[in-house]
Amino acid sequence: MRAAGRWVLASALACGLAASAQAATVVTAARVHTLDPAQPRAQGLVYDDDGKILAVGGRADLLHLYPKAKHVDLGAATIVPGLIDAHAHVFELGINQLQADLTGARSKAEAVQRLRDYARTLPDGQWLIGHGWDQNDWADARFPEAADLDAAFPDRPVWLQRVDGHAGWANSAAMRAAGRELSGDWQPDGGRIVRGGDGRATGVFIDDAMFLVERARPPLQAAAVEQALSLGMQAAARHGLTGVHDAGVDLNTLRAYQRLADRKQLPLRITAFAAGDGDALESLCRDGLYQHASGRLKMRTVKLYADGALGSRGAALLQDYSDDHGNRGLLRMSPEAMAKAIATAKRCGVQVATHAIGDRGNREVLDLYANALGADAAKSDHRWRIEHAQILAPQDLPRLAALHVIASMQPTHATSDMPWAEQRLGPRRIDGAYAWRQLRDSGARLALGSDFPVESVDPRLGLFAAATRTDADGKPQGGWHPEEKLTAYEALRGFTLDAAHAGFAENEVGSLTVGKRADFVVLAQDPLAVEPRALRELTVLGTYVDGAAVWQRSGEGR
Repeated sequence: MRAAGRWVLASALACGLAASAQAATVVTAARVHTLDPAQPRAQGLVYDDDGKILAVGGRADLLHLYPKAKHVDLGAATIVPGLIDAHAHVFELGINQLQADLTGARSKAEAVQRLRDYARTLPDGQWLIGHGWDQNDWADARFPEAADLDAAFPDRPVWLQRVDGHAGWANSAAMRAAGRELSGDWQPDGGRIVRGGDGRATGVFIDDAMFLVERARPPLQAAAVEQALSLGMQAAARHGLTGVHDAGVDLNTLRAYQRLADRKQLPLRITAFAAGDGDALESLCRDGLYQHASGRLKMRTVKLYADGALGSRGAALLQDYSDDHGNRGLLRMSPEAMAKAIATAKRCGVQVATHAIGDRGNREVLDLYANALGADAAKSDHRWRIEHAQILAPQDLPRLAALHVIASMQPTHATSDMPWAEQRLGPRRIDGAYAWRQLRDSGARLALGSDFPVESVDPRLGLFAAATRTDADGKPQGGWHPEEKLTAYEALRGFTLDAAHAGFAENEVGSLTVGKRADFVVLAQDPLAVEPRALRELTVLGTYVDGAAVWQRSGEGR
């Protein structure tokens, strides 16, 4: 470690920081994976009281250089950079803890019984709000109907979001509260009302059709929004996340984040995306890109929607769904509306991140990006993103790298969808679905996340899915389309340095390097040494942001 010691000493002296050793903290462990190519392995790091990394290197060298610093020895543990979820929904994760949970219900009957149990806690007449149903988990995989709820809830409005957030299930009382006629042959822009042969709404509303019912819900108070954000962030920190890209935040929610930041109640870093061509984007154009003084909250990105989701058959496809002939999904924004929003964002210097799942949705986005960027695609540091990039036609796969577009992907989507995805797409299109390896090998950068609460907030499951492409029982053996697996290192990089790059934060976080923030996670095992199947069983001992523990496993007080 003699050479490493000289490097540490030189770095510290160059920063003029050696004299302030008494104000520093030295954290040592069996191994530190820095994700810094210049020094990938170490035994410890040093940071000041502000949470800025002063030195990284060998244990003995650091203790010699900072003899008066506080020393925290983590023994046999492994330290990795703080994990960043590059696509998630914090408010939804938190608010789901305050609603009826239908996640994992194996039938409509089980879902209704859970709702009956939850309704006993509500005052008479209050809306019953829930989430998490998935008809693909039921023996009868057809969409549910209002009639399935009406017998249990004839008068109380019931509104239940599907697990992917792209469909809602209402009872008749909720549809009456919508205040307009829902039957007929008309459809709202960007959505679909599911109707029977008689033209009557059955109770399921897909994508933007959901707003017809959601507008009738009583609005949340500001305190409830703050509570939901706090609950969501606390859950994220418990699982080793030090940062989240919150993919779709309106101005009211941004204000709630700001109030929490002002009170120093943000336990992690939030990179908020303005929700669509609305008030938050308008504020970015009017007031400039936003960053809170604490460094823990920023907004410089707009989130747009090209299409819906595969599970609810709203993803826009170039050809019919293999299991629903005549249906090619839907575009949530018209190409003209997307082009207008993209042009606005480019003019204002705002990063564009567009949800696209189907092969048509992805092609529309790539075409619009290419037209908007022109010659700037190759020479500007735009870092535009496609959120999900889930199904790509073969000729579109190399276009992301050529346009310098980031693929923001969620590994657990593949392992959740694999039981039915090929039914939707058929054996040929599935070759371009969840194509992490093809995209990475083409030169595209992959920023990884979970899309929680659609999937679990736990990033260990994302690391596991990326490296194995199996379920928790190791099925299918060898992995589903195993040619698309990532290595454990590539997956870890996707949740750290590449996620930081996608958020314009690689100079602050994403690796453990002198001058960056001391955001790190302490693990009982080494994620780069265990078998890939063991990644989901990693033990998180602590989550640190700016060098301070924002969560520690019970009994690990250090």
